[in-house]
Amino acid sequence: MNPTNASDYIPWYFQSLDFEKLWKDYPPPPTYFHTTAKMSRDELWSLQNKRFLETIKRGWEIDFFKLHWKAHGLSPSDIKSLDDLTKIPVYDVHDIRKSIERNPPFGDFMGISPEDGKTMPLVLQTSGGTTGLPRPMLYSPQDRETMAILGGRRFAMHGIVPGDMVLVTYSLGLGNGGMAPREALWRYTGSVPVMTGSGANTPTRRQIEIVKAWGVKVILGFPAYLRHMALVARDELGIDPKSLGIRLLGTHLGMENREQLEELWGAKAFDMYGTHESGMLGAECQHQSGMHVMEDAFVLEIADPETGKILHDGIKGTVLITTLYKYGAPQIRFNVNDISAFHTTPCSCGSTMKRLVRIFGRNDNMIKLRGVNVFPEAIGAVVVEDVRTNGEFFCFVDRVGEAQADRMEVWVEIPDESLDKSVIQLSLEQRMKEVLGVKVDIKLVNKGELDQYTLTSQSSKVKRLLDQRK
Repeated sequence: MNPTNASDYIPWYFQSLDFEKLWKDYPPPPTYFHTTAKMSRDELWSLQNKRFLETIKRGWEIDFFKLHWKAHGLSPSDIKSLDDLTKIPVYDVHDIRKSIERNPPFGDFMGISPEDGKTMPLVLQTSGGTTGLPRPMLYSPQDRETMAILGGRRFAMHGIVPGDMVLVTYSLGLGNGGMAPREALWRYTGSVPVMTGSGANTPTRRQIEIVKAWGVKVILGFPAYLRHMALVARDELGIDPKSLGIRLLGTHLGMENREQLEELWGAKAFDMYGTHESGMLGAECQHQSGMHVMEDAFVLEIADPETGKILHDGIKGTVLITTLYKYGAPQIRFNVNDISAFHTTPCSCGSTMKRLVRIFGRNDNMIKLRGVNVFPEAIGAVVVEDVRTNGEFFCFVDRVGEAQADRMEVWVEIPDESLDKSVIQLSLEQRMKEVLGVKVDIKLVNKGELDQYTLTSQSSKVKRLLDQRK
């Protein structure tokens, strides 16, 4: 007997998609590597063009885009092919926040709402929520399953194989951090996700014990936490991280030091690029020579942050994202504010997909210090290259003196208290001046003192900056 007032129809996930068609459209691994990844650029353009025009048609059905595009004088007849992409006005997270303010709590940018759960199964995940409530995102079945396929491609490119035990140290909760990798791993790699989450979910010591006891071969996480795990194993548990037999690390390197991570663990570290809104955009293959963009699912542009002009390959600028697969909240020239550049030469693996060099930082993380643009990621790169530190740092920015001059003080952890800190301080200040082009003050602190600011042991989203001028 049906429960009282129960619906006569419940939208089951596995009846909501034509999976065979989806797998043909967006091949999972290993099929992807023998087909789409080696398309000619002409074939790829034709595929992107078809999906782009479908995406534009979907955009005109969504109130956010209709409002945004009409305000900039765009009409449906203006866009006839992918060649017209630059005619479309760019938007960013501030526009999304305005959308949510206009139509709380979900905004008008998604084109779907919880009410659509009556006809299709929906997943809700959010942004990190570092300021105010996190931004919600609803995913349709097509969105979510394609994201899992793209994630599966990433892991296969890194070298994850069926039977691997994969420790996932990304945060578990409202964000996509741990949830999306789990879906990709168990659906499209044959590996076994071990969902410990961050140090706040499972203490770091326990994570090391699990790695050792269960034969974990792969660890996924942010560089700061992977480094923290290795140091806890070595310094607190007396375990050489290399002895644990980790084969590879999947991470988001940015400006972090790959070689230091690899030396600590005795394992290769692979970079990737993904966002809450888009899913997996690109990942490194075995050659570790840049992140292959999933160009059947995205069109990425690199633009000048000031002028919006599209830049040539090899020149750094802000990343603009256009998704080609999304039904809910498609992105059409979304300025994600990450700074990157395209490689100018092909990869030895034979893939024809474009590659991003790395993520150099976030344009909205950049601060002006006495007229100079400073990225916390660049500071981190200097700290990590000094072996006397453990890589942990935090930046405090304020104004001092009667003239209210800008000052940045970078606190850096030195685990060996017997070292001459005055020598280290001087050399770090000199190196920072060389790299940044502006003087910063260095304050050296003992191991563990920065965790209350960075939250390294507690969260997968590590904090590095407090600008007290605001």
